[in-house]
Amino acid sequence: MIKVGIIGGSGYTGGELIRILLNHSQTEIDFVFSTTRAGKSVSSAHPDLLGTTDLAFTGSINPDVAVVFLCLGHGNSIKFLNENHFSENTKIIDLSNDFRLANDANLNGKSFVYGLPELKRSEIKEAKFVANPGCFATAIQLGLLPLAKAGLLAADIHVNAVTGSTGAGVSPSGTTHFSWRNNNASWYKPFTHQHLGEINESLKSVQENTGEIFFLPNRGNFTRGIFATAYTHFEGTEAEAIQLYTDFYTNAEFTQIANAPIHLKQVVNTNQCHIHLQKHNDTLLITSAIDNLLKGASGQAVQNMNLMFGFDESEGLHLKAGVF
Repeated sequence: MIKVGIIGGSGYTGGELIRILLNHSQTEIDFVFSTTRAGKSVSSAHPDLLGTTDLAFTGSINPDVAVVFLCLGHGNSIKFLNENHFSENTKIIDLSNDFRLANDANLNGKSFVYGLPELKRSEIKEAKFVANPGCFATAIQLGLLPLAKAGLLAADIHVNAVTGSTGAGVSPSGTTHFSWRNNNASWYKPFTHQHLGEINESLKSVQENTGEIFFLPNRGNFTRGIFATAYTHFEGTEAEAIQLYTDFYTNAEFTQIANAPIHLKQVVNTNQCHIHLQKHNDTLLITSAIDNLLKGASGQAVQNMNLMFGFDESEGLHLKAGVF
């Protein structure tokens, strides 16, 4: 058993992380840090955990835990690590975007590895510090990496992806409250979304010259999940594309190639990414779907922890979708 600390445990990703780790055979949650809820029960923020745990939030940390997860708002992980120090043996997994890009990956001697297991498995196994990928970035990269690995992303790539309201975080805003979101749809940050930086870095790490990505993110009137469609030029047959993806993900624990068109409910509440491929004339349509809070955040963070500590990669992540 390893002792785990969670920083910022009152949000959506913190709650999912607690839920997973409470059912992980190799972990014991040592503390859940929160500046706003110190002394209150964890179930006061996450009522779904009532009766499951008697943990309480704390305003102090144990610097000697084996691993700490940072579930803080973007920009706050750097500030926290500058103000708080952990032992030389403590591993850190950050769920913000503070360390994802190569130019941001180093802080006070800490060098963060980009934590997409399907791309960086060997590096993650040896890493002490990991930057967990963004949710859109995860869905889109998993949809495009096999083509990049084969050098087949020379043409422009058009991506349209819709996310649930939990992708905006637990703090309410004008576009997340029920009256606005229900029976509604809208786009935001067209062609400029912050996840494009990490997507481009990953793709160019396997294919230097790729086409431009035109990414249009959308808000959906549901709570969780990302459904992404991408299309680009592809000379081969549909069967060749399927074989290319199947070969690339042969050893991927959580990325599956589907024979039939996919839908979002297949992956919600799981750490899975499902991908479907369809050819139309000289264009390949790639559809990918994930749960933004699990494979797009907390589930992938635990997957990374499992790799870092030599646990079974799927430990604690045997989660099943309910499609009806």
